[in-house]
Amino acid sequence: MTRGLIIGVIAMAAVVVASNILVQFLFGNWLTWGAFTYPIAFLITDLTNRIYGPQLARRVVAAGFVVGVICSLIGTQIVGEFGPLVTLRIALASGTAFLVAQLTDVFIFDRLRSRRWWQAPLSSSLIGSALDTALFFTIAFSAQLAFLEPANDVSWANEALPLLGSGPVVPLWVSLGVADFMVKLALALIALIPFRILVEYFRRAPQKAL
Repeated sequence: MTRGLIIGVIAMAAVVVASNILVQFLFGNWLTWGAFTYPIAFLITDLTNRIYGPQLARRVVAAGFVVGVICSLIGTQIVGEFGPLVTLRIALASGTAFLVAQLTDVFIFDRLRSRRWWQAPLSSSLIGSALDTALFFTIAFSAQLAFLEPANDVSWANEALPLLGSGPVVPLWVSLGVADFMVKLALALIALIPFRILVEYFRRAPQKAL
């Protein structure tokens, strides 16, 4: 159990740190490189939940949250071209989205763990991902929540543009959120492969999961 907690915490911390770094680098018009690493957090949570149970999974989530807070604090002290790399709203959005989404993932996975092997990880990851995206982009960029940090100008994120460049006109942050969720959706499906392989590995070598 202790070994499982250590592995889970290290893996989650690595994903959180990598995502906080890679989110600074753009990938195309709607994404950052962090969009491709962060969804791995759901795979880590689901593997921990399947192998060790929900209690240990929640402890791994808590560790990831602490690491995320530390990353945010460091980011507020680093000044880039347009100001601090991490603003109060970004930090609040990131922490809230991570904690709510991951704990929801743990809850849903646990309720579905007795069903077919793919239903629990896929359902929990998709619902958790939807919550994560909705909470983060709304808290971080919505004009209606400007009171959270009045000094932080997010007018750029509220510029009215066609959705993903060709759809109905929406605030830019909505396109960013939709693109982010599309990546999470794709990776949730892809993650079923390593999930299945790793679960089977630990089932055949139970002593390695102790």
